[in-house]
Amino acid sequence: MVIGGQLFSQEDPCWNNFRGDQALTGISTFTIPDDPDIIWIFKTGDEVKASPVVCGDRIIIGSTDGYAYCLNFSGKLQWKFNTENAIEAPALIVKDRVYVGNMDGSLFCFNLNTGEHYWTYEADNQISGSPNYWWIEDRLYIMVGSYDYYLHCVDGYSGTMIWKYEADNFINGAPACRDGKAVFGGCDGLLHIVDIRTGESVDRIEVATYVAGSAALYGNSAFVGDYDGKFSCIDIKKKEIKWQWESKEGMLPFIASPSVDGKRVIIGNRDKWVYCFDTFSGQMQWKYNSGGRIEASALVAENKVIVPTMIGDIIILSTKDGKELWTYELGAPLYSNPALSNGFFVIGSADGTIYCFGQDN
Repeated sequence: MVIGGQLFSQEDPCWNNFRGDQALTGISTFTIPDDPDIIWIFKTGDEVKASPVVCGDRIIIGSTDGYAYCLNFSGKLQWKFNTENAIEAPALIVKDRVYVGNMDGSLFCFNLNTGEHYWTYEADNQISGSPNYWWIEDRLYIMVGSYDYYLHCVDGYSGTMIWKYEADNFINGAPACRDGKAVFGGCDGLLHIVDIRTGESVDRIEVATYVAGSAALYGNSAFVGDYDGKFSCIDIKKKEIKWQWESKEGMLPFIASPSVDGKRVIIGNRDKWVYCFDTFSGQMQWKYNSGGRIEASALVAENKVIVPTMIGDIIILSTKDGKELWTYELGAPLYSNPALSNGFFVIGSADGTIYCFGQDN
């Protein structure tokens, strides 16, 4: 559903960026199967670190072999394109176009259905985070961060630069978009708020140390973890931290991005724990020891959350109490979060394989 340019929750039947919506909430409107099993696999030529995105019968995912792959939901290759450098950043789908960045700083635009290459935009350093988008009238603004310190904004149809905004260090994650603003953190320890129309700074809010993941937006709040192991809820209107949590046992980084469903915010940490906090008070509701480091972002759908781990386990938990509902051992590190659509979910693995899980009828 679109209201005033803002996409709320997952746009059926698309999980069109790595968190499912422009605010990067990580919430799906689909149902996670009760007892999923592997339906098909597809092998790429190297590690898969990028998260998949899906729209209709199209799955887009990049590999460190340099190719962007388009599969259908039967696991059949529809097209692929060699970007000539590793892809670690998730892609973005907007209508019939695909946008994907690679590690030499190139942002590519393709036709979703045919793979036709429309244009390439060049940043000056690697792209590690997903692009995001915003419509202003009939103009499509595509924004992506780079290790050249800039958030780049290009026209989604022509590929020409609209503006670029300079941060003070590397930009790792994706910009979250809401109300005509782009919100992102980076290695400068700041939460940046940028006017999408002009590229001008609205605010710069000090968070702490650098931010490796992406912020999620809900109401007037931005939720973000940092490299010192703190997790913060920031009031972006008052420019202040509403609440902040940090572990008393350790100070391991939050690499993952959070999921926010209104009542709860859920995120995994390199300390192997999945944490669930009350969105408004910051009080911990539950935590779960996954047994492995977590760098991938969780995905929430209805009363379940999917959590991939670096020991290769996929875990489904109850969002209510953190109870384990299902696990599957793939055995290779999982850097990417899954994409969920129509009772299936797709995920990439460090063994170079793309896995599709669903209910085996």
